[in-house]
Amino acid sequence: MHSRDCKIVATMGPASDPPERLLMLLQVGVDCFRLNFSHGAREDHARRMASIREAETKIGRPVGVFADLQGPKIRVGMFKDGQITLKYGEIVTLEGSNEPGEQGVIRLPHPELVGALEVGDILKLDDGKMQLTVTECTGALLKARVDFGGVLKNQKGVNVPTRRIPISALTDKDKDDLKYALELGVDYIALSFVQHPDDVKEARELIGDRAGIISKIEKPSALTEIEQIVEVSDAVMVARGDLGVELPPEQVPIAQRKIIRAARAAGRPVIVATHMLESMVDAPTPTRAEASDVATAVYQGADAVMLSAESAVGRHPQSAVAIMDRIIRAVEDDAEYWASLPRDMTPPQATTADAIALSARNIADVIGCSAVVAFSATGSTAYRVARERPRCGVIGLTPVLATARRLTLVWGTRAKVTDDIHSVEEMVDRADAAVRALGVAGPGDRVAIIAGIPFGRAGKTNTIRVLRLE
Repeated sequence: MHSRDCKIVATMGPASDPPERLLMLLQVGVDCFRLNFSHGAREDHARRMASIREAETKIGRPVGVFADLQGPKIRVGMFKDGQITLKYGEIVTLEGSNEPGEQGVIRLPHPELVGALEVGDILKLDDGKMQLTVTECTGALLKARVDFGGVLKNQKGVNVPTRRIPISALTDKDKDDLKYALELGVDYIALSFVQHPDDVKEARELIGDRAGIISKIEKPSALTEIEQIVEVSDAVMVARGDLGVELPPEQVPIAQRKIIRAARAAGRPVIVATHMLESMVDAPTPTRAEASDVATAVYQGADAVMLSAESAVGRHPQSAVAIMDRIIRAVEDDAEYWASLPRDMTPPQATTADAIALSARNIADVIGCSAVVAFSATGSTAYRVARERPRCGVIGLTPVLATARRLTLVWGTRAKVTDDIHSVEEMVDRADAAVRALGVAGPGDRVAIIAGIPFGRAGKTNTIRVLRLE
């Protein structure tokens, strides 16, 4: 009766740019789009944003958009010969400088990084293809042993999994991109390089309430602060690309589950991203392992799964979305999925709003409601109900279009913009009209309605009512 619960995020790019392709992606299952500010000119992002809003009008439902900021990129400097060769067991010198390096000497244009490193710290170079371990610290110079060798070329990336790096998550480019993305009217800002709750707080001061913040968890240092980071974020992303570089491969699935559980406990949407259907960049079908990977994220309770290159530059973007949709629906049709969800739930907080949300889910399960309808200007009521994972799904009714768009990332929630309500009678009438319009319920069906009285005041969820449709 209701739509798929786990949401699909698709990254915009040349493959998804044609208006007819964009509309098709929405029709086959995309709920929210990602604008990747690591690539493309501002004109590209503006054009894509305009196309999404035009397609949103045609499709007749809210569509979310988030801007994914690039974040700081730590790289080695240049080399006199364009590259050096690192040999296993060799001791090399690391120096904070903009001067070109040479054989046996790697210069890093990040003196703050060199100053933060200590003996025993690990540096992974070029997406983990090479690895160094710091063996000696002498002033501004470091000595490091080559654990994995190879050819290191100009400006290849550096990852430091063992140390929190004293670098802001927002570069000057990110701040400019952030300002522009807010002008475009995005619904969320995805923040890269989050290491500590203070990184999120810094972004919050710039963003205010103009957009939600998605904290991308891609560094081991963030895992040690995951509950605190989740608490100050509006959503989180399991960014398995960089996380997979900095963590051993066997630790990434464990980190994914830990992040999902922390997000669910706090009632924050969580997105699982990177390499979900990677083979579909070229192939028309995914591998069996990729299908299993998507299914695992759904079984773990993720709010959304994300396509990156598959929809941005892939040959079959609409097929990738359609197959992801089929995988999600197959999992959600499995009785084992619903049997396992309660085990992953955390106790609600001792608040009236959480108690009402839990009660709504229990009522819906016991009497077989067709939906839980949550009235909310900010979306917080819908978030709370979705956290409890009611089998019938959630209808989020709000007078604020921006809120409806943000709810596109929330598990099991279908958002609809409606006029503000001022009485119980209006609440019941709007709920009745909404579930009929969405095809969720009809005559004889029951829905649970939750709202706050007095109406129009945020944070006052205190009322639950059961409606039987005539």
